[in-house]
Amino acid sequence: MRKILDLIVVNLIILLALAAACIGQDKAQDNDKATRGLPAYRNPFLPIPDRVADFLQRMTLEEKVDQLAGGRRRMVAFQDPEGQAIFQKFRGLFGNDSQASAHDAADLRNQAQRYVMEKTRLGIPMLFTGEALHGYMAYGSTSFPQVLGLASTWDPALVEQVFTAAADEMRSAGTNQAFTPVLDLARDPRWGRTEETYGEDPYLVSRMAVAAVNGLQGTSWSIDRHHVIATAKHFAVHGQPEGGTNTAPGNYSERIIRESFFVPFQAAVEEAHVGSVMASYNEIDGIPSHINHWLLDTVLRKEWGFQGYVTSDGNGLQMLVETHHVAADKAEAARKALAAGVDFDLSDGTVYATLVDQVKQGLVPESEVDLAVSRVLTTKFRLGLFENPYAPPDYAQQITNSPGHKQLALKAAQKAIVLLKNDGNLLPLDPAKLKTIAVIGPNAADVHIGGYSRDPGPGNQISILDGIRKRVEPGVKVVFAEGCKITTGKQGWSAWYENTVDIPDEASQADSIHAAADAARKSDVAIVVVGENESTNREAWSEQHLGDRDSLDLIGAQEQLVEAVVATGKPVVVLLINGRPLSVNFIKEHVPAILEGWYLGEQGGTAAANVIFGDVNPGGKLPITFPKSVGQLPDFYNYKPSRNRSYLQDGRAPLFSFGYGLSYTTFKFENLRVDPPQVGTSATAKVSVDVTNSGTREGDEVAQLYIHQRVASVTRPVIELRGFKRVTLKPGEKTTVEFNLTPDALSLIDVDMHRVVEPGTFDIMVGPSSVETSAVALQVVQPTFIPTPAATPPSK
Repeated sequence: MRKILDLIVVNLIILLALAAACIGQDKAQDNDKATRGLPAYRNPFLPIPDRVADFLQRMTLEEKVDQLAGGRRRMVAFQDPEGQAIFQKFRGLFGNDSQASAHDAADLRNQAQRYVMEKTRLGIPMLFTGEALHGYMAYGSTSFPQVLGLASTWDPALVEQVFTAAADEMRSAGTNQAFTPVLDLARDPRWGRTEETYGEDPYLVSRMAVAAVNGLQGTSWSIDRHHVIATAKHFAVHGQPEGGTNTAPGNYSERIIRESFFVPFQAAVEEAHVGSVMASYNEIDGIPSHINHWLLDTVLRKEWGFQGYVTSDGNGLQMLVETHHVAADKAEAARKALAAGVDFDLSDGTVYATLVDQVKQGLVPESEVDLAVSRVLTTKFRLGLFENPYAPPDYAQQITNSPGHKQLALKAAQKAIVLLKNDGNLLPLDPAKLKTIAVIGPNAADVHIGGYSRDPGPGNQISILDGIRKRVEPGVKVVFAEGCKITTGKQGWSAWYENTVDIPDEASQADSIHAAADAARKSDVAIVVVGENESTNREAWSEQHLGDRDSLDLIGAQEQLVEAVVATGKPVVVLLINGRPLSVNFIKEHVPAILEGWYLGEQGGTAAANVIFGDVNPGGKLPITFPKSVGQLPDFYNYKPSRNRSYLQDGRAPLFSFGYGLSYTTFKFENLRVDPPQVGTSATAKVSVDVTNSGTREGDEVAQLYIHQRVASVTRPVIELRGFKRVTLKPGEKTTVEFNLTPDALSLIDVDMHRVVEPGTFDIMVGPSSVETSAVALQVVQPTFIPTPAATPPSK
């Protein structure tokens, strides 16, 4: 009987295999019929390299260069009246002040796409690009917290959700590529672009990098119609410029570059398969990134296996001529950049437009053009643009700033807020015990969402003042006093574009400061909202448009405002809205409760009110150090041991440390252990710690894992982040947080520039911040190999 059953099973397997083969054959025949007569590049069933190869042999030199010099112009398309009309619509519809709906934006891109698909010789779809630093940068789209705020969540899963939403809004409007994430390490907060980063630590930024890219692109190689190509920028060493000024040199050693600045980019390439990388404006060791063969070819492509395309930064190729002076003219800049590995000219396209004549003159091999074109075409095939080039306008209107996305923006903002101080448990405020609340400060009534933003649209942005007014109990009076101004002129996201920054004279603010103090004196509590705005902290893209600072103190009369309110003797809460760490020494010393909000996005007012009044327990942690002054810079936490001297009349301790953040409840870290306590250089150890909510409220804590190698062949940082996990615990609840400490986490780059794990003793530290940890030792040993005895030959 068993044999009969076995025979039946075998026959069934054979029949199923035959059926599958027939189905596969029928499908192949159907595919063959559907694609018969199509050129190979139009056949979606062929491998992408085959389609690209077929395409290249059909293209003229002008058509090839058009793929590389698109930027803000077109060489082939838009030459007749119909194309010019579409181009003019673009100029009118997508300006900074445009209020085009998502539906209309998608429709116009469809018109342009239809033109190039149907009216040009080969019908190559356009690759529409855009910004999505903290949400799709388009009118009406959801504005999430600025990137430094997203980093404060220490929640990669949440960051992936944010960029999944941003990608959906972006792709549905017809935009296919996002010029984000920014993976620079922010190691000099004078730099105006600090707000665009995920902070100062390589490991934290690398985890956010993978999350952001996966959110934007999805997790498969083929990118579906709800996702876009991500662009890792700015490659590389852009976040610690000399003097803290934008685009200044990043002249650091190769070891420092590899152990710090490269880490997030390598993760984005190797783990998340990012589709594009943008070269940075700066130079490294005298070589601008746009012509750096070692950077763009040796490291990015050969070492890491990058398969996407490299784009210049806007006007980055022109800077080779005008700023760096490493090229005499645009033609030489084009030759050098193309040879180094820059595939696309982002700006007006005039640099790479010179390639047509240069190839014809024999100055540039056409093979170099072909290689760059193949990478751009591969990106378009990866996006499925040849099969699905058009956007869905109705869906775009439906998904853009949808209720679900607004709720996600609120959740992200609430998780981003960091509680820096809470003496006497002043927070959370109990509105039932308050009769009058004074809301004071230049950032209270206006909505500040940071740079690379657009107007989220009417009803989609909530100020701190509005959030508090909506949250308080009926009968509670909320009075507002601006107190002082940070700048005059435009306020909010649009101020980011203004060249002129006017800061009012401090003396002129005396009357308004007096009025604010009087409002505080007549209230039960004062909530003071100070910091920066979009024109004082931003990308400095020219000498006429500055955004870096030589001070981290509060701008204008803000400190005098805080001093006046504190002098009333009333309880004071300070909420910071800003894009970089600030030297708020007076506030730390004299104000009992301090919250850091960064730029909280469109739902920031609601989020802040929910935290202030205790509907939400803050659990954010700082992704960057707060120095006492610019004199402490650089002041990142993972410094080398020889930086062990204090300043005369002061120490080296910062105002607030990396990883720091309080809660309305308390947590205990206990029973730290590592298993096994001794491992070989190629083995993994498990680190465990028990975390208990020892307070009376539910709350979030971030368990942070750090390491330090006591003795090594090259100097090691005093402490390095190697893992983190945000957990939510009810009062009295305990959980065990576990980390896997891999050989890669223990490795270093040795004297011969090889990445190795060296035997020795490692301090394994876990705690709620970089300065509050307990430690255990891990012994790493060189494995001992016992040779296998040779087999005894048989006796004769």
